[in-house]
Amino acid sequence: MCICVNCHYVDRCFTYHAVEHQHQQLHLTEFPDFDPTEPSINVNIRPQNDYIEMEWDVVGCESFLQENGKWARLRPGEAIPT
Repeated sequence: MCICVNCHYVDRCFTYHAVEHQHQQLHLTEFPDFDPTEPSINVNIRPQNDYIEMEWDVVGCESFLQENGKWARLRPGEAIPT
């Protein structure tokens, strides 16, 4: 699971914006203004019948600032990305 969903900077972050793009999801912001320090991204690749599924998760970041439920408050009622 991406640590960004519980990060204070999730709605301003360049890295999370890139992850949203890779997942073809709506962006929390169109114009991020926060450049995180040393984010680490795991990319899981799963071959399917006629395509390859790729899942991107930020698993570490020197700028991470815990704010539980931040993503859920920004997108009430939507499923939290896993």
